[in-house]
Formats: sequence, C-alpha cells, structure tokens
Amino acid sequence: TSSCKKTTKVHFFLASTLISFLFISPFAQLRLQMEDVLGDGGILKEVIQSGEGPPVPENASILIHYSAFLEYSDQPFETTTRCKYPRMMKLGRDVTLFGLQLGLLTMKKGEFSRFLFQPDYAYGDLGCPPFIPAAAEVLYEVHIVDYFDSAQMDDFIALSLEEQNSFPLSTLLKVVDTLRGFGNRCFNQSNYYNAKDRYKQAVRLLGNRETQNDADKETIQTALLPLYLNISLTELRLDSPHKALKYSNKALEIDRTNTKALFRCGQAYLDLHEYESAHRCLISAQAKKPFDVDINNLLRRVAMCYKKSIDQQKELYSKMFQHLRSPVKDKCLLIFSGFNSFLLPPTPSGTLLLLACC
Repeated sequence: TSSCKKTTKVHFFLASTLISFLFISPFAQLRLQMEDVLGDGGILKEVIQSGEGPPVPENASILIHYSAFLEYSDQPFETTTRCKYPRMMKLGRDVTLFGLQLGLLTMKKGEFSRFLFQPDYAYGDLGCPPFIPAAAEVLYEVHIVDYFDSAQMDDFIALSLEEQNSFPLSTLLKVVDTLRGFGNRCFNQSNYYNAKDRYKQAVRLLGNRETQNDADKETIQTALLPLYLNISLTELRLDSPHKALKYSNKALEIDRTNTKALFRCGQAYLDLHEYESAHRCLISAQAKKPFDVDINNLLRRVAMCYKKSIDQQKELYSKMFQHLRSPVKDKCLLIFSGFNSFLLPPTPSGTLLLLACC
C-alpha cells in the first residue's frame, strides 16, 4: 500500500510538472535555456551559432541582420531579413535600443544569438504604441555578418588638418584602410555612390598629408593606387566612362604598366566608342598578361564593336551617295571602303586571329 502511494505521488508530480511546462509562456520556456548577461535578469542570451575572433568593440560599425518579436507573435515587428543586404549600423548612434547595444558588445563576427530584453532594457514602461505595448518584454534574433572597428577612423576624421598631420603616417594608413574596407563593402552591395564617397574620402586624407621625405611620398602613392582603381571601377558601374578614364589615368601616373589601370582604360574607351584607344590600352595590358581571360575577351569585344561601327558607316555612306549613281557605266561612282584590322590574342593553337573589317 505504501509503495502504491509513493508511485501515485511520483506520477502526480510528473503530471503536474508536464502540465506546468505545457502551459508555460514561450518567453518563460526560452529563459530556461538562456544565460544572464548582466546578472540582473534584464538581458538574457542564447548563442545559436558561435562566432570567431574578438567581441565587437565599442563604437564599431557593424553589418547586421536582426528580427524583433513580441511574445505570442510569429511575425516580427521589426526586421532586416527582407533586405537584400545586411544593414550597416554604428554603435552609439544607429543602435538606439539600450539592451541591444549591450548585447551586441558580447557578440563576435559571424555569431547568431537570441536576446530576451526586459522593459528597462527595451522600450520601457510606456512601450512604443501602436506596435509595442506598455512594459513589453521583447525577443531579438541577431546575426553579426561583419564589423569594422571604426572608432579610430571617426576620431581621426573629426580632427583638424593640422592635428591629422601631427599623427604618424601609420595611423593615417590604418584610417585609409578602414575607409577602403567600408567602400568595398558598399560596392559589393551595389551601393556605388556610398562606395565612391568612401574611396574619395580616403584619397582626400592622403592628399592632405604633409610628407617629410621621399619614402613617405612613395608610401602615399602606393596607398593611392588601389583607391584610384576602385574609383575608376565604381564610375564604370555608374555609367561615367569619362570619370573612370580620369582615375585610371591617375593610377597610370603612379604605375605606367599597371594591368588593372590599362584594363580600366580599355573599358572606359570602349564605353566612349573610342575603339582604337581601347585596343591600344588592352594590347599593352595583354603584353603583361597574355593569357588573361578578361583582357582577351574584352579585346574580342572591341574588335566586334569596331567592325560593327565600320559596317554602319559603310551603309550610311552608301545611302548618301546612292542618288549619284547612274546606269551608264562611264558615270558609275565607285566607292571603296578602307581596310581595317585588329590583331587578336594568340589562340590555343598558337595562330593569330585576324579580324578584317572592310
């Protein structure tokens, strides 16, 4: 009898525990598997996917995807996941939610985590009507794609020109490298105008530098070269071949044999329909890299465009002089078109392709 009573009590305890668990709120269930970040229960965290490297530094600029939920809601009241690219946010400026700011500082690059914020760390006792009720507890799912330690960059840019020149050249180069990284990220997201602004800002900082010796001048020229190439490519994406040509030539002033600069010039001249100039630049680039696929493909494209242009001119001139023609043989007007050719890159068999335009 006593054993039956004990068994009944155990069954009753298990049943009551199961019932309690089934009727526990979703956020309460999450709390059971989350860690207390600050020790006061205001910010709870669960790491879904670990990141790598050091945690996000203060005042960093982060590339982030996040979604925010209220309890019992399947749809987020705020999310960036519908955007094609992650959002770039500056800590202390763009991140306004106090709890989220503190939570991000515990994360690493590539990390995906959940945060549960109490009202004091979220929207307070008043909430944010009509979307967020008063004293609401909120859940954030956060993925840090990447981050840039931009504090040094922001502080440096805020200085006067005289103060900037008082810093060692190595500091300037770090700032320029950070700006270029920002620009590259914007470019990869097809945000070409912002990318161009970042690149040009880096160029201005380098141009404002008062150099003391030839070694510093050479270092600055080396830092300018990839920036000019990046601006040139960005201008091509923005359909500005004249500006692209300008910055490609600036790059060639630093390195006359730079293959990328010659290739950019070829692209710009092609867009400007200056086929002979495009051909000349690409042949120079091909001399440095004879089997480069991009260079050889662009050379073929230039040749095809040039042939098409010649054919269109022939047709135009033929129509212009058509009314001068006479059925009498001795009054016939013979119109000869010039013979133009492009020498294309070597084929796999080692022969030369000759494209004749006549």
